[in-house]
Amino acid sequence: MIPVHPKPFKLVLQNKPVRDDNSRTVQSRCAARTRPNRGAAMYVPAHFEENRTDALHALIAQHPFGILVTHGDGGLDANHIPFELAPGEGPLGVLRAHVARANPVWQQVSDGDEVLAVFRAGDAYISPNWYPSKHELHRQVPTWNYVVVHAHGRIAVRDEASFVRGVVARLTRTHEAAQPVPWKIGDAPRDYIDTMLQAIVGLQIDITRLVGKCKLGQNKDARDIRGAGQALKARGDDAIGNRMLAKAAEKPE
Repeated sequence: MIPVHPKPFKLVLQNKPVRDDNSRTVQSRCAARTRPNRGAAMYVPAHFEENRTDALHALIAQHPFGILVTHGDGGLDANHIPFELAPGEGPLGVLRAHVARANPVWQQVSDGDEVLAVFRAGDAYISPNWYPSKHELHRQVPTWNYVVVHAHGRIAVRDEASFVRGVVARLTRTHEAAQPVPWKIGDAPRDYIDTMLQAIVGLQIDITRLVGKCKLGQNKDARDIRGAGQALKARGDDAIGNRMLAKAAEKPE
């Protein structure tokens, strides 16, 4: 049965291109879809951009529980894991982490593969009712504000016992520091710790690019940023609320 083509399309035989109503060849569109997207990164309008390396490192250190995005033979995968940042290593720093040996992610990547680690530093729904200008002009809509860092890099699987023990020991020291009596690896029997360490695999990511986005209403008037920030703080959301108040203070009235 010969397929019926809708009128906007014109089929030309003899191996000639098929054109749509916009006169773009279907072949070209297919090529555009399959062409590798080199250098792709998160969309960041200029007024939301955070490109200071030290500020991005600080956000990662303060919010180290990230999402590791990989693309192996099985397709895309995302794993939620804690990271350790070594800011002084390499041009942009190095990330280290560990996963369960039973987790297939470490077998689905090869050393040198490009990966992405995503770190979220807070988010909040913003009601237009919080903007003073809304009550005057009614020309505001809801939005969502957030702070996020994307760390692009090259991954390496590190299965050496010394590497894995070092990652776990440093993570433990960092996150136990606030405890009245910090737990130490040495608090548990050595054979027990050795068994536990054998059940995990280390990962290292040499960061090649950092992309930061702080969407905090910078495209609004100072009074609207302030109004939304104050409303968030009144609801107990100090993380985004304080950041918005700081942005409001930077803008002229």
